[in-house]
Amino acid sequence: MDWDHLRFVLAAGRAGTLAGAARRLAVDQTTVGRRLAAAEAALGFRLFDRVAGQLRPTAAGLAALARAERMERAAAELLGEVTGEAGGSVRLTAVPLLANRLLVPALPALLAAHPGLRLELLAAPGNLSLTRREADLALRLARPEQGGGTLARRIGRLDYAVYGPRRRGAARLPWIGYEPGLAHLPPARWLAAAEGPRAVLAVQDAETLWQALLAGLGRSLLPCRLADGEPRLRRLEPAVALSREVWLLRHADQRGLPAVEATVAWLEALFADR
Repeated sequence: MDWDHLRFVLAAGRAGTLAGAARRLAVDQTTVGRRLAAAEAALGFRLFDRVAGQLRPTAAGLAALARAERMERAAAELLGEVTGEAGGSVRLTAVPLLANRLLVPALPALLAAHPGLRLELLAAPGNLSLTRREADLALRLARPEQGGGTLARRIGRLDYAVYGPRRRGAARLPWIGYEPGLAHLPPARWLAAAEGPRAVLAVQDAETLWQALLAGLGRSLLPCRLADGEPRLRRLEPAVALSREVWLLRHADQRGLPAVEATVAWLEALFADR
């Protein structure tokens, strides 16, 4: 088997589509399809199921992805030993609010310290799966269930308080809450108790809620660490309404990979710096 085929398998598994893999590899989509077909022919197994335009790894595909990642890790470790740099790609997922308001502003320090590092920041309101190799690292705002070769560690805490736009009468604005599918989340439960019969607006994620407050539509809960630094918002109640733990998930088999370790150290320092 041509080992270079595994590079295409890895890109397809991470992107989830032929078009996405083609963009990652800077080739055309036909080339990706041909290389995947060649890999499947060489191995004698189907690596991906095609479902509504998406590539879903089969059991054989997951095994191939794991092997390809080990090869990628070995190459990155060799580069790190030779150059002393944490080179390679790391896929980090977090909810959009954390990705946009906390991680992106702090990224210059990480990338300046590690010029060979390429961070793929996946801002997703839902939980991407580390088990299915959709990400290398994940930030969660609740204690996760461990399993599937993943490790979890609490790295910080976010305190929440009530915020509104920086204008007169903001404390009398209606509440903004979450849509019913998110009723289980701690901020949604707190708001459901506070908002009375209904909220004027229900959103699907905290980033949309943030924008709604900036637009002057109402008041709601936001993380103090983020909202206290936004000059267009102000805290309407001094007390902390609730706190949420921040957990970091990672693959157990990626310990020691320079790019991953550098990103983990950056995240730990970021949340330790309150």
